Amino acid sequence: MKALQLVAHGKPGTFAYRDVADPTPSPDECVVRVAACGLNHLDLWLEEAGLPIPVVLPRIPGGEVAGTIALSGAGVSDWKVGDRVAVQSNLFCGCCEFCLRGDESLCLESRLMGVQCDGGFADFCVAPARALVRLPEAVDFVTSAALTLAGSTAMHMLTDRAQVAAGQWVLVIGGASGVGSAAIQIARGLGARVVATASTPAKRAFCEALGAEEVVDPADADWPAKVRQITSKRGVDLVVEHVGGRVLERVFQCLARSGTVVTCGATAGREVTLNLWPMFVKQQRLVGSYGRTRRDMIQTLEWAAAGRLKGAVDEVLPIERGAEAFARLRNREVRGKLVLAPSSLPAA
Repeated sequence: MKALQLVAHGKPGTFAYRDVADPTPSPDECVVRVAACGLNHLDLWLEEAGLPIPVVLPRIPGGEVAGTIALSGAGVSDWKVGDRVAVQSNLFCGCCEFCLRGDESLCLESRLMGVQCDGGFADFCVAPARALVRLPEAVDFVTSAALTLAGSTAMHMLTDRAQVAAGQWVLVIGGASGVGSAAIQIARGLGARVVATASTPAKRAFCEALGAEEVVDPADADWPAKVRQITSKRGVDLVVEHVGGRVLERVFQCLARSGTVVTCGATAGREVTLNLWPMFVKQQRLVGSYGRTRRDMIQTLEWAAAGRLKGAVDEVLPIERGAEAFARLRNREVRGKLVLAPSSLPAA
């Protein structure tokens, strides 16, 4: 099969689009014929060796896979050839205490697809059958590939790690990103009023089209004050944060009393300094969020099937142009999601 492999780390890394051996499933695995695979910031961390986990090269990136079953392992009975599926990228063991209670995002033996094992920037990939979720008929492959990692991450943040009530204010940091574009829609779908941040006029218009009432420029030194002004100086009830660094420190200036910051990333830095006095006096919360559960995957796809959540796709590129896609994401030139697909994209 054809695959895009990362062969050397860097900014940019070195990629090779070439022939590699077709994957062979273990008894509990399925081979998925890839129809589309989303590109995420996780792939950039892989590219630059920015993850605190060992990675063996060459590696096929890509964790946001949608496609059809091509082959099942000997022990798999729930899936048949041709079934339309999405892959849960945080591969879980299924038997630890957290998996048994349905919290696969806390799995003790988890692996990241496209990082610790080969992913979906290829004609085929292999995944445990337990990590497959059936695609609703109303959801096409490209939409799935734009939502089932980034979108389900946002779903986990807004419906599992935190809760949103109708009429509350939600601030979405980086609203034009994959997580941000989904978070705007999910928060609005839950009845919240949404403020977002975005760095260019085009990205700000994009966020407004998704449902943000107001969008502020993070390059403006007074952007937290503007958020408070929008909320009549009260502050927001929830912040969806995935940047880290100084941004995480400053979002507390936007937060109402008893408000919550839920964070899932650290692209701008993992070390932060917090002033604890206002945090505990105002009884605010800082909540970590990682990955997703099977419930989040299913709910994300159900929302997409019902038209409540759209895959905000910037462009679909062939896998052989993967290095270009990485460069565009690295240079912050993307609104929503870039999706890679084999040159012969199957019918939805």
